[in-house]
Amino acid sequence: MSKDNFNKYRRQFLTAATAVAGVTIAPGVILNQVHAKPVNQPVSSANRWGLLIDANKCATGCNDCVTACHTENGVTGYGRPATDSQWIRKVKLTDKQTGHVQTIPMMCQHCEKPPCVDVCPTNASMKREDGVVLVDKHACIGCRYCMMACPYHARSFVHEKTTDQKYPRGKGTVESCTLCVHRIDDPNGAKDPACVDACNASGHKAMWFGDLKDPNSEISKRLKKYGGEEIRADLGLNTGVRYQNLS
Repeated sequence: MSKDNFNKYRRQFLTAATAVAGVTIAPGVILNQVHAKPVNQPVSSANRWGLLIDANKCATGCNDCVTACHTENGVTGYGRPATDSQWIRKVKLTDKQTGHVQTIPMMCQHCEKPPCVDVCPTNASMKREDGVVLVDKHACIGCRYCMMACPYHARSFVHEKTTDQKYPRGKGTVESCTLCVHRIDDPNGAKDPACVDACNASGHKAMWFGDLKDPNSEISKRLKKYGGEEIRADLGLNTGVRYQNLS
């Protein structure tokens, strides 16, 4: 089979699979209904989706973004921090000179040049044209090379059976923040990720989501006016997640 025919077959298979609720494709891997763009409406490089986080507005002790993310995407904790899936987590930053402490949410940084994609032997780790970095559950073999390559420790291995997922998840595969891609792709749904909605609802308003290529988007305007920083900018990954007011 030629490469073109294989890719065409693969797209047809994935489209059919995601159109059906509760389809079992392998032991422990169950697909629930997924609201994704139709095949005739591909994502475009005209957009690049990103997040902006203001560290000064991110409240210490607040985990609303974490709770919302995990509820939205069916990510369940079992009280085992070393093995539980975490799409987003709060991390503490301490300035050794002043003792100033900040907490910020850490998730997949949706790099323009993602190391996880470079090391994946099956092309399961992938970056969409619109900048969203994802894992293809059908191709992931659970080798965890991508977890080792990620400088942000943003990926998790799924040890338990999964339920209530909006984006396909499966036992024995790797996963991370998708920027709530099911919301991005649903033309009738909410556009902001669940973490952003929760942060706004709590009154902190520390997170903004939008198109980094649109100069009129709120995220672009704020970045132009106030600037923004990358975590580990020295790596040259050009992350889609930026932070403001880091110590």
